[in-house]
Amino acid sequence: MQRVSWIGKSQIVPEDTAITSHLSIPSSFTPPEEDKTVLRIWGKQPLQGQVKVSGAKNSALVIMAGTLLCAGDCRIRNVPSLVDVSRMSEILSALGVKIERQGDTLDVDATHIGQSKAPYELVSQLRASFFVIGPLLARLGVARVPLPGGCAIGARPVDLHVRGLQAMGADVQIEHGTVHAYIKGGKQRLQGARIYLDCPSVGATETLMMAATLAEGETILENAAQEPEVVDLANFCRAMGARIRGAGTNTIVISGVPRLHSIDYSIIPDRIEAGTFLVAGAITRSEISLAPVIPEHLAPVIAKLRSIGCEIYTDAPNRLRIVPGPHQMATDIKTLPFPGFPTDMQAPFMALLTLSEGNSVITETVFENRLRHVAELNRMGADITVKGNLAIIRGVPMLSGAPVVATDLRASASLVLAGLAAEGVTTIQCLQHLDRGYENLEGKLRGLGAKLERDAGDANLSGAVPSSVVPSSATV
Repeated sequence: MQRVSWIGKSQIVPEDTAITSHLSIPSSFTPPEEDKTVLRIWGKQPLQGQVKVSGAKNSALVIMAGTLLCAGDCRIRNVPSLVDVSRMSEILSALGVKIERQGDTLDVDATHIGQSKAPYELVSQLRASFFVIGPLLARLGVARVPLPGGCAIGARPVDLHVRGLQAMGADVQIEHGTVHAYIKGGKQRLQGARIYLDCPSVGATETLMMAATLAEGETILENAAQEPEVVDLANFCRAMGARIRGAGTNTIVISGVPRLHSIDYSIIPDRIEAGTFLVAGAITRSEISLAPVIPEHLAPVIAKLRSIGCEIYTDAPNRLRIVPGPHQMATDIKTLPFPGFPTDMQAPFMALLTLSEGNSVITETVFENRLRHVAELNRMGADITVKGNLAIIRGVPMLSGAPVVATDLRASASLVLAGLAAEGVTTIQCLQHLDRGYENLEGKLRGLGAKLERDAGDANLSGAVPSSVVPSSATV
């Protein structure tokens, strides 16, 4: 007989004060002393060509954690080269996992896990590191994982993960910033349970799905997240021998198996990177194409681009091409869990809407502090007002280059996009956010014709274009 657990309230905290208090960068806010590198962008350059889309960051991180479920070798292909991927590799290595990288391929050997505790100094830098708790607990019967770090974009509590693991028979305590979990009652395996998630959290869905693959009996996740990255993880686990059905719907059923086997698996393309490059084409009024992509994953982004006047063509099953129209009109956006408009595309789209004709309204429903880029876009000449979780954007004729500060991963992308379209030179600080989520973004943009360079922050203050920045016509 299955136990039923009703997992508590949503992680969405739409408090007006929480949002408005983070809109502007306080005067005391400066980039870390140890890294004053900046990205300079010379705007108003037309783009043209093709972009190769990298593997999905959010799939790669959770699938890397999922290799802990297998007492053997796993090969993961199409893994992007990102700071976050390197950090996850370090966390797995600290647990005793052997990892080798060649190009975009990771060979992971989790045969022998020497530790059940993830190191705080690594976990504190990476939100996705908390994913290891489910596989560790399922595989070893015990896990100790510090509470995670990552972008300061709002409350992303782990209570949904914790209560789900408790429903599956784990004893879970949080002490001194570390989550301690073990299988209680002398049992060797977690137990199947029926779990209702009040919020369709991607992280909780993935954590509990991984834990359930090695549990005894059947686990049913209701109101589960439906994001493509959840489906990718389910496909990875299935390829290892897990029994999962319903991924991509709001009900996922996992029938536990005693063990999983080695696998060779390729990660899906990154829909957020693809969406960012589509917006790059739109904001610079440039025709570009990108591949590989899965168009179904980009449906809400494509719909909004068409609503503002762009044409999107499917030149091949895995290739898209954007052709901006003569006029780009305002539109309204509300972020929602998949298949709704992704919160990760909110900031890039806001940059585009600053130059669209008319007034647009963006409603952010997923993270309460994800409007911090507004102050930086306004610094460049945008006209954006925030009221609670709403951003009202009044289209302006032009943006002007300015020194700006990236406040999180997707905010950094929005500033890059704004810089591409702005008059003059834009200088972006705090590039550690950008490096977490975009593989070789500068190189790919340069291959399309953009003029940009990264430097130590105190050279070439005049804004003159150095010869090294002149782009080539090569396809990226």
